[in-house]
Amino acid sequence: MEKHGIDPSRLDLPSLSTLKKENFGNQVFEQVKGMILRGEIPPGKRIIESEIANFMGISRTPVREAVHKLEAEGFLRTLPKGGYVVRGLSLSDIEETFDIRSILESFAAYLAAIRYTDKELLPLNDKIDEFQRHLDRHDLKELKRINTDFHELLYALSRSPRLIKMIHGLRDEIFLLRKVILNSEEMAHLSNKDHKEIIKAIKKREAKKVEMLVREHILRGKEFVLNEIKKGNVSVDQ
Repeated sequence: MEKHGIDPSRLDLPSLSTLKKENFGNQVFEQVKGMILRGEIPPGKRIIESEIANFMGISRTPVREAVHKLEAEGFLRTLPKGGYVVRGLSLSDIEETFDIRSILESFAAYLAAIRYTDKELLPLNDKIDEFQRHLDRHDLKELKRINTDFHELLYALSRSPRLIKMIHGLRDEIFLLRKVILNSEEMAHLSNKDHKEIIKAIKKREAKKVEMLVREHILRGKEFVLNEIKKGNVSVDQ
């Protein structure tokens, strides 16, 4: 049974007077999408267009445009009697996302190990250190952002725009799943340990080993998420 309504007061929007009218739809889309990805609007929560429109002081037309875009991109699903609810990932979505990631991202890391220059590893080491500092303080809130930064810096070294674009096509699903993994302090420690091993192998230009390490890193995350689902700690869409 779906959960009704969202709290429009949580839409942290800039002053609408500074926006051009044609940007309203995109603005609503980005804000609601961000709330879904951060978990502020959980799966099963109903989206009510009139609430959002009234809070923002705009007509329902740009809100409807944003909602249709959210549905098209898989964030919402329609209800039999009308309206929309936030769509969670299904079990098959989760398994497929991890499996595709394990192939694309391990290949990107393989290329990175061949194509990088020494100075390009410095930002990656900085991210490892930043991650560890937050972890040592038991501050898990920033880990998802830092982890995402690390992976994007790494795959940029592949110098393969098409491959990076394919990886970015899964960005939203990856972020949602990364939240599950990095909410576990034990998994966060393992993740940073993996990152250190990956960088060590890249420095030696052991491309095949880097490919293997990244694949194992991603598939370990898959196993953890699937176990959390079995325990009932993570809900999935049916």
